[in-house]
Amino acid sequence: MKNAIEVRDVSMCFNLSKEKHESMKEYFMALIKGKLQYDEFYALKHINLTVEPGDFYGLVGLNGSGKSTLLKVIAGVYKPSAGYCNVNGTIAPLIELGAGFDMDLTARENIYLNGTVLGFTPAYLNEKFDEIVDFSELRDFLDVPLKNYSSGMVARIAFAIATITKPDILIADEILSVGDFLFQQKCEQRMKELLEGGTTVILVSHSIEQVERMCNKVAWINKGELIMDGPTNQVCAAYRSATK
Repeated sequence: MKNAIEVRDVSMCFNLSKEKHESMKEYFMALIKGKLQYDEFYALKHINLTVEPGDFYGLVGLNGSGKSTLLKVIAGVYKPSAGYCNVNGTIAPLIELGAGFDMDLTARENIYLNGTVLGFTPAYLNEKFDEIVDFSELRDFLDVPLKNYSSGMVARIAFAIATITKPDILIADEILSVGDFLFQQKCEQRMKELLEGGTTVILVSHSIEQVERMCNKVAWINKGELIMDGPTNQVCAAYRSATK
């Protein structure tokens, strides 16, 4: 059986400008003259990970450690500067809150917009519309523009759309942290149901308790480097000890 995800010697380098340009004209003049200067910043350094089908895989680390960058490499948002990432199956990414939405449109309109971005047909979305709305518990706010929604309400809509079908791989990056406790429980139950149906889940969370409760394997990343990966209890114990 093929692995769900294989990350091999992946590094991700960003060029950070050393100088501040007051206008686009100044920037392009410096670019034309070859005077732009950059510092290289490695968000990921030689990462190796294997995620097997059916894993509930957690990523832990402090803010700025590179977790979200790694998820974007896996989701295909970023092409790594070095190394490669193989993904086998369809991905439902919940990486950035509001990604794939138009905040000036209503929730009703965004269900179709975001669903289309995720590859669903209008006919399929028509069929699943009430199920999406019922899961989000936002039927009374369907015709309100998303710009008037709280972050928790946006998360409800995003999660309901992304999980309306069974993806091969679900990626969730801190999206549950903005919801209320009861909705978090509801999302956890939906993820467990997907897992039982064969979906592989990757979860980024600052809640070690949530990772320990839900994940069977964990990777700990710090300053772009993989510190440790393996069974949840071992990695989380080491992480807790190091971050006390």
